[in-house]
Amino acid sequence: MQRIIVAVAIVAGLVAAPAAVAGTTYTDTRVAAEAGTVNSIGRWQIQDTAKAQQDGAAISMSGFVTKDWYPVTGRATVMAGLLENEVFKFDVFHGDNLRAVQVPDASGNLFVTPWWYRAGFVLPKAAGTRRTLLRTHGIIAAADAWVNGQKVADRADLAGAYPEHDIDITRWVHAGANAVALKVYPGDPRMSLSIGWVDWNPTPPDNNMGPWRGVDIVQTGPVALSAPHVAPTLSADLAQATLAVTVTATNLDMVAHDVTVAGIVADMPVRQAVRLAPGEVKVVPLASGSAPAVTLDHPKVWWPIGMGEHPLYRMAVTATVDGAPSDRATTSFGVRRVESTLTRQGYRQFIVNGQPLLIRGGGWAPDMFLRDDPARMEAEFRYVVNLGINTIRSEGKLENDRFYDLADRNGILVLPGWECCDKWEAAAKTGGEPWTDADMRTAQASMASEARLLRNHPSVIGFFIGSDHAPPPALAKMYTDTLHAEGWSLPIISAAVDEKTAEAGPSGMKMAGPYDWIPPSYWYADKLGAAFGFDSEVSAGAVIPRLEDVQRMLSAQEQEALWKYPEARQYHASADWSTFAVLTPFDTALAKRYGAPTGLADYVAKAQLDNYDGVRAQFEAFNARMGAENPATGVIYWMLNNAWPSLHWHLYDYYLNPAGAYYGAKKANEPVHIQYSYDSRSIVAVNHTREERHGLQASVKVRNLDGGVRYEKQVQHIDLAGNRAQAVLGLPSIAGLSPVYFVELELVGADGKTVSRNVYWLSTREDKLDWPKSNWYLTPVTQYGDFTALASLPKATREVHASTVREGDEEVTTVRLSIPASSPAVAMQEHLAIRRGAKGELALPVTWSDNDLTLWPGESVLLTARYPAQGTAGTVVEVSGWNTPAEQIVAKVTQGTKH
Repeated sequence: MQRIIVAVAIVAGLVAAPAAVAGTTYTDTRVAAEAGTVNSIGRWQIQDTAKAQQDGAAISMSGFVTKDWYPVTGRATVMAGLLENEVFKFDVFHGDNLRAVQVPDASGNLFVTPWWYRAGFVLPKAAGTRRTLLRTHGIIAAADAWVNGQKVADRADLAGAYPEHDIDITRWVHAGANAVALKVYPGDPRMSLSIGWVDWNPTPPDNNMGPWRGVDIVQTGPVALSAPHVAPTLSADLAQATLAVTVTATNLDMVAHDVTVAGIVADMPVRQAVRLAPGEVKVVPLASGSAPAVTLDHPKVWWPIGMGEHPLYRMAVTATVDGAPSDRATTSFGVRRVESTLTRQGYRQFIVNGQPLLIRGGGWAPDMFLRDDPARMEAEFRYVVNLGINTIRSEGKLENDRFYDLADRNGILVLPGWECCDKWEAAAKTGGEPWTDADMRTAQASMASEARLLRNHPSVIGFFIGSDHAPPPALAKMYTDTLHAEGWSLPIISAAVDEKTAEAGPSGMKMAGPYDWIPPSYWYADKLGAAFGFDSEVSAGAVIPRLEDVQRMLSAQEQEALWKYPEARQYHASADWSTFAVLTPFDTALAKRYGAPTGLADYVAKAQLDNYDGVRAQFEAFNARMGAENPATGVIYWMLNNAWPSLHWHLYDYYLNPAGAYYGAKKANEPVHIQYSYDSRSIVAVNHTREERHGLQASVKVRNLDGGVRYEKQVQHIDLAGNRAQAVLGLPSIAGLSPVYFVELELVGADGKTVSRNVYWLSTREDKLDWPKSNWYLTPVTQYGDFTALASLPKATREVHASTVREGDEEVTTVRLSIPASSPAVAMQEHLAIRRGAKGELALPVTWSDNDLTLWPGESVLLTARYPAQGTAGTVVEVSGWNTPAEQIVAKVTQGTKH
């Protein structure tokens, strides 16, 4: 189906929850006159059927009065629409306020009855052969549809979060004012193929009811085009690509038509003539001249981030009937080759353009109310790029075209698939509820629609047809047959667990935990979720945001419980009271390793150290074993982000405020990197690029808590192959170490410039794991490392100089952070933030070149921060650290503006 989406922004701010737009007026969608245009319904009016009790025939008439209905944006779920209209006079993300939404007033629960979505649209004066289509992109959970008083589709036709449908409404519309009404039915993700949330965060009160991907009014001629597809075959030497090009043509008329489809693909002309019988649907192959396919010599090859550029080509074709344009179809695509093999141990290895690579990614979560915010999504992709990871996994909650376009442009690989723990996997579980024939039809339509959406995007490298369980045989066959019927050429993965299907074979994945706190050394073991094979989802659980975000999301009582009572349940850890509702393993480790918290600020500060250290170790362990005997081939950190403010599983929090976990991941995922191995005490150099690096130098210093150097070594003339890790030095046994000591690493290029700098704080008392008592989410600890001596560090001193310049739509602040030689101690985990405006609000989103740094007396670094320009005067750099007081420095504004 042709995919042309008009973006509609919901929110003004990027940092807060999408803001309400109370009082926004409703306007009809004006439809363009030309054939081949797609006009997204920009605004709806919505109301509960318990209050608007007329039938669809009346509500879908253009003169219907919608007094007291809510105007909402075109992709709003019911809950998103109510938030947009400020129906709830409190922050639903603060404390446990969300509970109050379940039954907000005496009228009872708002979300157990269907809701009406109504929109007007204005058609131009009709040309003689023009057709009008109503195009839906998935509705949760299902809907009846009316146009101008006529029911045009039933809930059985419009069911499921993902199927796309074109409904020919030509006979019921006319020039001028028209109206469409959807009666959207509530759903339970345990009973319908919609979207569920499990233990990620609370279930939305409305179960995401609504046309969440939008609805379009399409103008076409007698022959409509859809599903443009370019399937590239790239030669092994990358010197030539053959493009198989197709588009689907549908004759909407009651008479046969001769159709000519012509246009360009990668600037090459393509053309095909075809005759369509009445109502016929045909996949039309497009040829270039006399050749059956388009051939590109020396194509611009699309590479994942860090391995090369990400060029995109364009396809644009027009169907002509009787000399007049009837419809258009466009798409972008990239030229690349994706392969997937199994290692000797049975783990999946991805190979892009002939180059094996380590998949390093995170699990994606949209806003829990599925609010559509293009600016926020772009900001999140900037974070992914800044983090240095190369992959996003989507377990359900599959996004629209914009998400994949951003992935394409930024070189971010995507591994989408169906979700766990609800209707999508009910039939796969022992004793689970079998699917009905209607479920099978919805699932097949979902798979076909997603295949058409994903197949042209070079960022997409496979599809998980199962998550925590492989689908049973009938479903597995249906999924794979449907994917192949849609021209799918990428790997089909049976599940995110170590299971297989007859059609897709072994998954090559493991999902053995952990999901809760474990020490950094865990990742260097040879069991369970440690760094070998392909971990489809894994992390050490709790991730604590920075202090002001904790205060923003938790009530006063919850804040006190967070640092005082490790056994207390936290709504923002798990609202469904699951295993993860308490942070006991994390809190116990924090107190044992760093000392019992003395207050909320102390708890948060210690959590930043722990999160930085633990997340860095997870990614670094997989780095170290890229080419090992039992190699690491992929790791998906669980998770990349959050659907709401959370105390668990994220690299950046819902407010887009990077904290310790973010900067630990960013450090570990540097393109060329130096790191310490907890198992062997070796120093490892890592190269995630394709280019060999020659003449590198490594510098290693081991320091006591007082800064005294107990060991120092330089390694010269290091040559490092692309996509490889290499041990460059083994640390010897060192006498006279303080209970907490530091390892400072630096990797310098042949040009003398620092490539990577990395600092560890280590304990002479090691963490010990009780492996036999492991379960699916945790390996217990019998002995904790002792870092309590860090509390005795003297206060360090620092010097900060900052300047800011405008560069286009961004401001760029440059900071020189120095620890003078006279400082009494190391400055540990120096964190920088940008504040501006009269209220000193954080500038977010922000991408720093580096952050959360540890520096010794006499050391200095130059850092840069990029963030959206807002025209507010007075940029302030705020610096705080483990053993330094917080201070603010006004950045000097440099002359001139760069563009």
